Amino acid sequence: MSRGEVAWIAVDWGTSNLRAYIMSVNGEVLAQAKSTKGMGSLNSDQFESTLIELVSDYLSDDSITPVIACGMVGSKQGWKEAGYIPVPAAPPKGTKLTRPHVNDARIAVYILPGMSQSKPADVMRGEETQILGYLAQNPDFDGSICLPGTHTKWVQISSGEVVSFRTFVTGELFDIISKHSVLRHSVGEGWDEEAFLESVTDGIMNANALTNRLFGLRASSQLDGMQPTTVTAKLSGMLIGLELGGAKGFWLGNQVVIIGNNKIMDYYQAALTHQGVMPICANGDEMVRLGLVASYYELEKVEL
Repeated sequence: MSRGEVAWIAVDWGTSNLRAYIMSVNGEVLAQAKSTKGMGSLNSDQFESTLIELVSDYLSDDSITPVIACGMVGSKQGWKEAGYIPVPAAPPKGTKLTRPHVNDARIAVYILPGMSQSKPADVMRGEETQILGYLAQNPDFDGSICLPGTHTKWVQISSGEVVSFRTFVTGELFDIISKHSVLRHSVGEGWDEEAFLESVTDGIMNANALTNRLFGLRASSQLDGMQPTTVTAKLSGMLIGLELGGAKGFWLGNQVVIIGNNKIMDYYQAALTHQGVMPICANGDEMVRLGLVASYYELEKVEL
């Protein structure tokens, strides 16, 4: 690969990690570069140098390479705040982009905005690009998209637009409870699928008893010898079940797509399947890349 083959660079810049895709003009990935220097570890004056350090080998001294970025890089604590597009609206792509000032003449940086909802108040940043990637491949999709993570999003899609969405702090709650509550003494590595699925249903049906059920895990580990793997699976199941109960309007009777990676997507797939839903799964990294590709082509029409 020569530098002349590089048409632009796609960047997914989250709180903890940074990933750059070196792209050809036809959307082919020529190379990838990764870093652990996410938004959360940088000051606003460190973003440009961090990016250049990662991609300098792919930049030409004779031309300006467009860099299209999404994620927390556009947050208030990021490189430059990119704002939000209110719903209902199509996921943002090549318009209403934010351009931070750069000192390096070899790059021009464009940051995608997030999306917001006024009632109930909610925001997303980064997930909208994954949604854009999925809709670029499935333009006629109508239904709900679930994006599991630290803060899981449930998104209603109709006619190519994000109609509404809800955020659930399920992943963050699991992290806090398993590491900083009395249950930290009872959880462990491994998995118990049967216990997980039972607890998903329990979480959906008995949300008002959740805090009691959680302490019951500690008591069962002490009195009944419940294994740490079972405690972990039950804790996860109860919290995901609590979420599914609150998000029932998104998945009950609707076509559901899960966009994510690794085990957490498998957990949501199993939980929904146990409730009679047959979700479609899509790789989160691929969807964000496809969303950035769609943004590049749109930007190319209006500006490049």
